[in-house]
Amino acid sequence: MSAEAEAAGRPTEGKTAANRWPPPIKFIIGNEACERFSYYGIRGILALYISEVLFQYLPKDEGKDRATEIIHLWVFANYFSALLGGWLSDKLWGRYYTILYVSLVYCLGNLVLAASVGSAWGLYAGLALVAVGSGGIKPCVSAFCGDQFRPEQSALLQKAYGLFYWSINFGSFFSFLLIPWIKDKWGYRLAFGVPGLLMLIATLIFWLGRKYYRRIPPSSQTKSAGFMKVTWYALAKMGRRKPGQSIWDVARQGFSEREVDAARSVGPVLAVFAPITIFWALFDQTSSTWVMQGDKMVPVALFGQFKIGAEQMQSMNPALVMVLVPLMLWLYPRLEKLTGIRVSALRRMGAGLVLAALAYVVVGLLQTRVDAGAQLNVLWQTLPYFMLTTGEVLLSTTGLEFAFTQAAAEMKSTIMSFWLVTVAIGNLYVPILTKLKSSLIHAAAGQAGSASVSASTFYLYAGLTLGVAFIFMLVAMRYKERQLELTSAQRCP
Repeated sequence: MSAEAEAAGRPTEGKTAANRWPPPIKFIIGNEACERFSYYGIRGILALYISEVLFQYLPKDEGKDRATEIIHLWVFANYFSALLGGWLSDKLWGRYYTILYVSLVYCLGNLVLAASVGSAWGLYAGLALVAVGSGGIKPCVSAFCGDQFRPEQSALLQKAYGLFYWSINFGSFFSFLLIPWIKDKWGYRLAFGVPGLLMLIATLIFWLGRKYYRRIPPSSQTKSAGFMKVTWYALAKMGRRKPGQSIWDVARQGFSEREVDAARSVGPVLAVFAPITIFWALFDQTSSTWVMQGDKMVPVALFGQFKIGAEQMQSMNPALVMVLVPLMLWLYPRLEKLTGIRVSALRRMGAGLVLAALAYVVVGLLQTRVDAGAQLNVLWQTLPYFMLTTGEVLLSTTGLEFAFTQAAAEMKSTIMSFWLVTVAIGNLYVPILTKLKSSLIHAAAGQAGSASVSASTFYLYAGLTLGVAFIFMLVAMRYKERQLELTSAQRCP
């Protein structure tokens, strides 16, 4: 058995065909679909659970703002803990064991949520455990998917990440439809319990693939140094540098060329990631402010008792993604051939930001009508959902591909975790802006209303995002793309 076969945990059976999917991908995709059902099942019912059950004693507009703040702080914690997952994976356990162990914490969080319905402290404890579990595995699963591909299969990566993202939305689509229906029919305890069952199934599916995975252990370079260690060393020594030396010249005094190059690859990627944060402030409000807007609109009855209301409308996003991902993959090369312009990752991401801003102009217009008392059908939200989801496909699926291809081999989980931190930071903007606007509303004599669910707030997000899109385009023009780099184990014949 070769060293590579031992790392992969299975015998060598000849070279994998360049155009054939690696066998372990089915376990990773199945795990991701079930895990996302669990996560979005929880998330899909939080807005009304918090505002109308846990904090029903508050004035209605304050309940909306409280729900908005809790949801987005939870999503912030969820994605920020991706840094922990990336560190555990790159430094200690490797991706396989990080995913397996942290998934058990995730299952515990689901159990706490289901067992403590009606308790605010139970909600906080359960959400905290889910945040650690879900966030901890995020950077590892997406990078672990990339690990399964050999050098001759690198052309399949774009399709693989498209399928990976499609599976996320396959799980969330059914979750957004079924969990609110379960909640309406049998109550919140079962509605939180079903996502817990799906997370347990997700962990089992992942474990069943253990004999087939290509497991890339933390490399000797990763164990000896990382981005933060190299960078802090160089910054500490900058005061004693020689004339003309750069920060990376200083770093070479304490680390190998390979370690410095890996750390150096992080900065330009983070510069691209920074403006993306505003997109997530907009996108993740589909589970908070958009639900509370839709709750004031007229639901659509389907199949007798089943209805499409504010919570079920969240399924519009994954349903559109499942159509748009394959459509975009088909469209990109044809657009390049037709126009002669390369549809690069950075161009796609910039277009996604602009579409998100325009979606919030439409949401603001809808809120104006709702506030005026118009009885709008909830399906009016389909238009902004279509615009925002198209922006998501252009930006988010591309971001996963960009993060994996632009990271040095030793930094792939770390870079993936930084990508997920953009989601965390974006969600932090929402409670900050809500608090600031709430203070202004309550300070003004005779003023009342929700700070988070208002037309003026939606227009504010649209304007901010258009400004950031312009900044992103300037950064993108200066970025120099790296060639895809694979780990040493992946380079083996």
